[in-house]
Amino acid sequence: MADINCYLYIRLPYVLAKGIDIEKYERRTEKFNIHGCWEWSNREVLIYELPSMPHKVCISAITTEIIVSCVPVMRTNTEIYSFGSTKTRDRNRGKEADASFRPKKPAVTAPNGSDRNNYPWPNLVVKVAYTETLDHIKKALCYWLSPGRAHDCIIVKIDPVLQGQVPTRMRAWHYCVSAGRGMRNSPPLVIEFEFGTQDGTGAPLNILQGQPQHTISISLTCLYHNLKQSTPPTPPVQIPRNLLPDPILLDFYFIQRAITEAFDIH
Repeated sequence: MADINCYLYIRLPYVLAKGIDIEKYERRTEKFNIHGCWEWSNREVLIYELPSMPHKVCISAITTEIIVSCVPVMRTNTEIYSFGSTKTRDRNRGKEADASFRPKKPAVTAPNGSDRNNYPWPNLVVKVAYTETLDHIKKALCYWLSPGRAHDCIIVKIDPVLQGQVPTRMRAWHYCVSAGRGMRNSPPLVIEFEFGTQDGTGAPLNILQGQPQHTISISLTCLYHNLKQSTPPTPPVQIPRNLLPDPILLDFYFIQRAITEAFDIH
């Protein structure tokens, strides 16, 4: 577990190695089981996040909320699968989400796949930043939400604290390509909000369960974008609006609760 005091002496992202091909980078990622902490860009390996409990607990809590929301379609032909931090790549970059989800999707035309071949991209991507800078994680949006890739992206930024302290400031952003592109073709922001126990000024926040302003809504049309169809004469696969609420609601009261409860050891 990284001590945040160490982070104070490291400027992230940190260039760990240069002149590395992506195959070697991916082999080392698997060998050392390092996921969600470094990435490959133009033959450089960059460390952008240090392992920490707030980072891991937040990822787990968001994953749980998504999976629980999709329980009614488990073991059906419209199940939503969790792909975790499965590695992806394009011509110049190799990245991993902290969590990713999609239904069954058809192959894409190579080399446009998430594996630089024909493997489909996730529809929903989650990125959590703790020691990672907000600037770095937002730049990754253009990678994930480029045409033909992910459809929705959730970003969370937890302000780092000294070891043993409980994080207090937490922010969330939801981007969706269906919302239309912004200026300079920027990824479209749907909602942003604070969900910690304090805001940026230190003023206390009282986040309650079920508040719309602290909830991210994922449309089933987005979640099931490019759903794989059966081969005729089998009837076409429909988005399961009879089984799932539309939209799916992710209440960040439970994300904050998971993070604060993880530190409650006294």
